[in-house]
Amino acid sequence: MVRHGKRGWHGRVLAAAVGGTAAAAAASVWTAQAGPVAGGDARPGVSAHPAAPGARPQVPAAPVSADIVHASDRGPRGVNITIDDGPDPVWTPQVLRVLRDNGVKATFCMVGTQARAHPDLVRAVVAAGHRLCDHSVSHDTAMDTGSESYQSQQILDAERMITQASGGVRPQYYRAPGGAFTPYSRRLAASRGMRPLGWNVDTKDFERPGTAAIVATVESQIGNGPTVLFHDAGGDRSQTVAALREVLPWLKQRGYSFGFPVR
Repeated sequence: MVRHGKRGWHGRVLAAAVGGTAAAAAASVWTAQAGPVAGGDARPGVSAHPAAPGARPQVPAAPVSADIVHASDRGPRGVNITIDDGPDPVWTPQVLRVLRDNGVKATFCMVGTQARAHPDLVRAVVAAGHRLCDHSVSHDTAMDTGSESYQSQQILDAERMITQASGGVRPQYYRAPGGAFTPYSRRLAASRGMRPLGWNVDTKDFERPGTAAIVATVESQIGNGPTVLFHDAGGDRSQTVAALREVLPWLKQRGYSFGFPVR
C-alpha cells in the first residue's frame, strides 16, 4: 500500500470543513502493511460538532483489530472493490449501476462532508448492500502530522456524519486519507468498530490516465492482493466508470469472487 499525495479538490474540501486551513501533503512514498499496534488504548477526543438535539445517542460497535486489513472474506480468490472520496451526485449513481449490473458488492469509503451533503446517496449505497467506510471529515492527507485531538475530530466527526446520513448504519472500516494512518488513529478507529483498511492495487484513476491504463493496472497487479482502490468523486470519474465495466467481468472470468475486507 503506497501512500497518496494530496489531490487538488481535497484542499477545497478541507478548507470548507476546517475553516480554510489545509495542511501540506507529504510527498514521500510510505508503506502501511498490516502489523501489531503499539500498546495503549486510544482515548477519543470530544467531537467538534455535537449531535443535534433530540438525536438518538449512538452506542459504539464492538471493537475490532487495529491492524490494517487487506484480506478478503471470500478467501484467496476473493477481491474487495473499494470506492473512495464520495458520494458524488454525478459519479456515485453511475458506479452503483455498474456494480448492480455485475452483481458486485463494494466498500464505499466516504468523506464526511460529502456524506452530509448527499444523504440520499449514502442511503442508496446501503440499500444496495454495500458497506460503508469512514474516510475522515475532509480528506487531509497530512492528518497523521496533526495532534491526537485533530485526528479524533477527523475520524469521529466523519463517523457521525456518515452514520446520520445513512439513517443509522455505521461505517465498518476506516481508511486514512492518502494512507496517512498513525498508531493512534488505528486504535481509535478500531475502538469504534471500524477496521483500518488498506489497499493492494492502486488504480491511479484519480490521475485520469485513460480507461485502458486503469484496466491494465488491475490486470497486472491483482496478484499483489485482493483490495482494489477506485474513486467516485474529486473530478471527472468517467474513466473509472468505464474501467469498472471492463474490470469486473474480467475478474469474474478468471475465477475471482467479490467480497468485503475481513473485519
